Parts: sequence; C-alpha cells; structure tokens
Amino acid sequence: MSYHVCLVCLGNICRSPMAEVVVRRTLADHGLDGLVTVDSAGTGGWHEGAPMDDRAAAVLSGAGYDGSAHRARRFLREWFGHADLVLAMDAENLRALRALAPPGADVRLFRSFDPAAPENADVPDPYYGGPEGFDEVLRMVQAAADGLAKHLEARVR
Repeated sequence: MSYHVCLVCLGNICRSPMAEVVVRRTLADHGLDGLVTVDSAGTGGWHEGAPMDDRAAAVLSGAGYDGSAHRARRFLREWFGHADLVLAMDAENLRALRALAPPGADVRLFRSFDPAAPENADVPDPYYGGPEGFDEVLRMVQAAADGLAKHLEARVR
C-alpha cells in the first residue's frame, strides 16, 4: 500500500492540479513514484469535472509538464480515511479542511515544505489575475514539491 498525498485548493482547476502534476514528476525524480500516490481536489465544487484552467495548463506545458488529464473534483470528508497527508494551498482552505478532518489527520499548508518560504505562506490564487500569477504559482509549487519529496523519502523508505 502506498502513502497517499492529496493537494487541495478552492476549485481544483489552478493551484492544486498544478501542484499535483509537479509533485508527481518530482516524486518520480526521487524514485518515489511507486511508493507515493498523489491527487488533488478543491474545497468547493463549482468546477467538478472541468479540465485544468487553460492558463495553468499553458504554464505547465511551457515548463515541460502535462496537465491535460486533470478533471476537477471536490474534496470529501471520507477521503481522510485514505489520505495520509492533506496539503492546503492557502490558509482559507486549510481552515476548511481542518473543519472536516477527524482527530489526528495530518493537514498542513503545502508551502510548509519549502524551506525558503515564510512561515504560514500561501500559494496565492492566480485565477483572477494575469499569466504572471500562474508563473509565480509554478515557481512556488516546484520549490515546495522538492521539500515534500525529501520529507516523504524519510517516511516511505
């Protein structure tokens, strides 16, 4: 049985799917792709079944990633039964997840795995901004993904 990480933002069309794609590649680069499963979801269900935001997909594609298979979904309370680690993209989603979480659930901010990030740092929502916001999200996600992979290496090996 593999260790399961779920990445969560608001609508599951920008930040968390970008993080899912990057984390998967990063884990593979660290030799963890068979030991850790990664998925993503949103705390809201507005975009359920929709593909990743075109701007997010374009930024990923430009960096050599493929997010074309993504379909948005809403995080359900029952998922705490199989998710070992649930990572929120920002404080708002962290609060929403903790309100759903059973005692002992491991729910944290995603950027807590980036040693260069300030304490309690969010991955800002780029949805209402321009393309530069998606570039910024990609940089933040890549930095945190590497720290997450190092953390998981110690847990699953």
